[in-house]
Amino acid sequence: MHGSSDVPALRRGLSILTALAGHTDPVSAATLARELELPRSTTYHLLAELTDAGFVVRLPAERRYALGVAAFELGSAYLRNDPLERLAGPLLRNLADRVGHTAHLGVLHGGELLYLVKERPSWPQAPTKQQPSWPSADPSTRPPTLVTEVGVRLPAHLTASGRAMLAQLPAAQVRACFPAGFPRRTARGPRSLPELRRMLTAERELGWAVEDGHVTADFASVAGAVSGAQRWPAAAISVTFRHVCEESAAACGRTWPELAAEVRRTAEELSEQVHGHR
Repeated sequence: MHGSSDVPALRRGLSILTALAGHTDPVSAATLARELELPRSTTYHLLAELTDAGFVVRLPAERRYALGVAAFELGSAYLRNDPLERLAGPLLRNLADRVGHTAHLGVLHGGELLYLVKERPSWPQAPTKQQPSWPSADPSTRPPTLVTEVGVRLPAHLTASGRAMLAQLPAAQVRACFPAGFPRRTARGPRSLPELRRMLTAERELGWAVEDGHVTADFASVAGAVSGAQRWPAAAISVTFRHVCEESAAACGRTWPELAAEVRRTAEELSEQVHGHR
């Protein structure tokens, strides 16, 4: 039976896999040793063990290392089990009932947002926690029909969920997501990369993203990102509600901070359940 002395080695091996996953290109052993503050001899030993197990592949010509097939198979098994969706379901149902509006879970797929989970509030009933500045929900009617069904893809730059995640990505990656330009569904929404970058900067400082009539006229959303590995966005949670601006072409500038606080709290809970950090 292995003793507790094996635990540090396991943790170091996992740290190497995590570091490799955080790089887009193969990495040298010296770089890994420096980043993880490990002795080079220890780093080479761990890389050899991980290579034998198939989790790491060595590229002799480049003298670098990358993730191996076993790591891919492990990631594929994770996706098959759908833990993100399974964990998000109860949290979204609770959020929808608290605020009285439809809640979504979405992920980035290139320049598009893919909706994975959609939960409507339990009707007929009033929200369990209503703030004066929240958009009102009428408990006597059914929730409105929205285009944001499970499996639907929308341009990420138009959705609050998409921009909540884009705001956490490097500028070069954001640019690479939109090689074909910036289509719009209504009269609102960013029309160019500089305009999108200004919106992402403002929403990053705000702490959440707001979409007001960008996807469907007279509807708005607020969203918060779910942190993934290396603190990169793994998904986003949003709430969508009916909102009619007095202005016709420009949004009215409302940000719904109390409602956003509920959305962010749910996103943090999901981050903690999936990745162990908020």
